[in-house]
Formats: sequence, structure tokens, C-alpha cells
Amino acid sequence: MINNLHYLEAVLAAEDDAITIVNHKMEVIFWNDAAVETYNISRTDIINKPINDFFHNDDLMVFNVLETKEPVKNAYHRPRRDKHVVVTAVPIRNEENQLIGALSVERDITHIVKLNDNLETTSAELNELRQQVYTNTDESPFSKLIGKSPSLQKAVHIARKAARTDATTLVLGESGTGKEICARAIHEASDRNNGPFIPVNCGAIPNALFESELFGYEGGSFTGAEKKGKAGKIEMADGGTLFLDEVGELPLEMQVKLLRVLQENNIYRIGDSRGRKVNVRFIAATNQNLERLMEEKKFRSDLYYRLNVIQVTMPPLRDRIDDINELAEMFLRQFASHYQVPVPIIEKDAIPLLLHYNWPGNIRELRNLMERMIILTEKSFITQHDLLSYLPTLSPIRASTITTTNNSLPKEKEMMEKQLIEKTLNQTNGNKSETAKRLGISRVTLYNKMKKFGIVNI
Repeated sequence: MINNLHYLEAVLAAEDDAITIVNHKMEVIFWNDAAVETYNISRTDIINKPINDFFHNDDLMVFNVLETKEPVKNAYHRPRRDKHVVVTAVPIRNEENQLIGALSVERDITHIVKLNDNLETTSAELNELRQQVYTNTDESPFSKLIGKSPSLQKAVHIARKAARTDATTLVLGESGTGKEICARAIHEASDRNNGPFIPVNCGAIPNALFESELFGYEGGSFTGAEKKGKAGKIEMADGGTLFLDEVGELPLEMQVKLLRVLQENNIYRIGDSRGRKVNVRFIAATNQNLERLMEEKKFRSDLYYRLNVIQVTMPPLRDRIDDINELAEMFLRQFASHYQVPVPIIEKDAIPLLLHYNWPGNIRELRNLMERMIILTEKSFITQHDLLSYLPTLSPIRASTITTTNNSLPKEKEMMEKQLIEKTLNQTNGNKSETAKRLGISRVTLYNKMKKFGIVNI
């Protein structure tokens, strides 16, 4: 009697697509040659082992199939940072219709995605050149985001793309990094710039008032309500943009209601059963880790994915060393004009103090320091001693060290630049196009810097 299983295994082994079969315990019971080549994991290493020893559960389509008991057809998936696949996965049942495992067939499209990335990078560079030729950047809403550092330019590049669409956007970053300025720039650069920009600080609204603040109420809905009723912030933003700052502070019950608005473009005031249509573009921002809040069941995952269509990350000031001097001088000019005093000059020996300080309050802290300098300094220059008076975390010993190493500052900056390039290359698995895109520079510039710093291909 011929065992048909041998024929089946031969067919699966010869398939060009990666095929994985797991049992109900997530243990791998089949792993073909294409899977070995795709993920560089040998059969002896993975067979009869839990597949989540090699992949995170969130990265596994078979895990999703076992959880939902529903098949997935031709879905784009990224099981690893360096792999892009199109996957079909199905549950496996026995004669009694019991779930006994799952099978996934994954077609590697990494090469196609990389070619598309290269095309996208080239198109972006062409668009940037056109903008430089035809656009007066001083008049751009994004000109308020001062600085030429790669990390900032990457954020601005993504924000410009977001402004061309109505896509919901999530702006991430530490407190004081300019998240609201970025959100306003996206609104002002969009087709909605003639509509209202309504900011809402979710961290400043008491829980009991959230619903009336966001959704409004009909007249007589509750004691103390205005007779004519009142429009909420969402309704006020109709035709424009609603900016939800510190969105991680939204109570769970408000998260459900906000999700419904995002899905249906319809709001219900308190006391209103009919609802009304709204046309609002949502931009949310937070300095919290929303993914951690989801794990702690404090933030809904469905709302997170609705908000996180486009993600812009505003870099902290400590990652923008090249911009600190320019920002400091700009703030000095602004406050000198406001208080009608001459603009003081920052002495050369004081600049390293600004560059080496950690700036926990980011741009807001730098701005406040420069205003303090204008108000309290009666001289026409700002010395190292002046700064030390207002930056107590920089001790005299630290200041002395900075002063003596000032001559090597350019070398230190080059070393930091080299480390950033190497780190980004590692994160992108050596993808030069993606590395250049993340750093906000062209591929030619990246290759020149790699040659300059002696960075070998990763």
C-alpha cells in the first residue's frame, strides 16, 4: 500500500512559496525548502518547536488564524523587519470539525517592495527639487519647524505628505518637541486651511466633562445646560481639523465614542438621538507609549489603528544638536524684539554648554531659557557663566570638561553622525534607500558619508 502522505510532502516541498504548518499548540510540523530560504531557519532548528520561539505572535498570520478560526486570503504581511510577503492562511480541522492547526503559504515580495522603495525615494527627491525651484519655503507652514537636522527633516517630509491627504495622523514625541506646531502646519498646508483648526487638550478636561466638550449637547439636556444647546469641539471643527493633544488621556468610554465618529463621520450631541454628519480631519498627538497603554488595557487597539494611519515622530532636541544654535539665536531675536532690548550675542565658549545639555524640556525649555536670558541679562553678550547660572545640571567640572574639549567638537559631531548612520543601516538591514529616507538625506549623500566615515556595507 502506497502512503499518499509521501506524495503530498513532495508536492509541498517543491513549492516555491514558503509553507508552514503548525498544530494547535503552535508547534511547527512542516517547514518546506522555500521557508528555509525565506527565513534562513533550518528544519532541524524549527520542526516540533513552538513557532513563537522564532517569531512574535503579532508577526504570525497562523497565530491570527488559530485565534479567529477564520482564513486569510492574499494579505500583505511583514513577519520580520526585513521580509515582506503576501500570505494565505487557513485553519485545519479534523473529521469532527475540531481545530487541530493552521497552514500558511507565504510568497516573498521583499525584492518588489525594495524596488518600489527605490522608486518612491527617487520620486520624493524629484518632488523636493521641484519644491525648491518653484516654492518659496519661507512662506511654507512648515517653515515654523526650524532646523536642518536629518531627524527633523524626516518628520517634516512625512508631515508634508500627510498634508496632501485627509488621512488621520498621529504625531508622537516628548513634551516640548513641537507636536502642536507640526499639527497646525499640516492643517495650514492642506486643502482644509480655510476651515477651523480646533485644538483639544485631552489631559486638561475633567472626565465628567469630556462628552459635552467633544460632542456638545442639546438645550435642556441636563441641569445647567444652555437653553439653545452647545456645539462640541468636533462639530466646531467641521470643514477643518480637530487636534487631539495628549490623546492617551482619553477615558475608555470616550475612546469608544470617538472611534464611532471616525468610522461613521456622524456625531450625537448629549440628548440628541438623530445625529448629524461632520466633515472633520483628525490629528492626534501624545508623549505616551500608546502600545504600552494598549497592553495595559488603557487604550483601545481599534482606536489606535484608526488614528495611526500616518505617523509623524517629532525628535527630541538632544537628537538635533545641529539645530540648537540656530534655535537659540532665533528665540533671542524674538524676545529681544518683544521686550525692546538689543539682541545679545552668545559667546563661543558658551555654545558647547547648549550642545551638551540634555534638554529634558526640549524646545520649550530652550525657548524659556532664552527668554530668561533676555529678561535677566543686562549685558550685550551671554557668557558660559550666565548659562551655568540657569542650567544647574551642568556642574562647573562638567563645564570645564566641555570647554577643554571644545576644539574636538567637530570630531565629536562627526562621530555621532557616523554612529547614527550605522544604527539606521542596522535597523534597515543595510537598505540604503530606506536608510537615506529615514535620515532625510539623498542616497548620493549617504554613499558619500559612508565613504567618508569608512562605513562598510552592512
